[in-house]
Amino acid sequence: MLLGTFAPKLDEKGRIILPAKFMGDFANGVVMTRGQERCIYLFSQREFEELHERARQAPVTGKKGRDFLRLFLSGASEEMPDKQHRVTIPSMLREYAGLGRELVVIGAGNRAEIWDSVAWNSYYEETEAGFAETDEEVIAGLF
Repeated sequence: MLLGTFAPKLDEKGRIILPAKFMGDFANGVVMTRGQERCIYLFSQREFEELHERARQAPVTGKKGRDFLRLFLSGASEEMPDKQHRVTIPSMLREYAGLGRELVVIGAGNRAEIWDSVAWNSYYEETEAGFAETDEEVIAGLF
């Protein structure tokens, strides 16, 4: 399970150093793709394959499902961390997420997310107030 918040910097070659805590999951490769709220999702190769297999079960006749899969998969890129745990974020994904030099990487359970730090702070401020008011309708049976 991927947990925590980290603040790496984007280097001049478009690379970041992945958190050491995540390397057990990402040592055999990482799949990056467009995330919701203009972040980048990072999945282990295995997790991405499982997600894709579940997504393949959706009927091709459903427009929302087709639209989601097109955007999700067309933005996907397989990357292999180097010995310093760095991965290159493709320029298309950097542009999509509006990444500057200052980043935030969060663990979100089955995936990590890369955010521009300004965007993350804004999202966090907007969303945190509602977090205290979360009830069982949001995630049934959680509490």
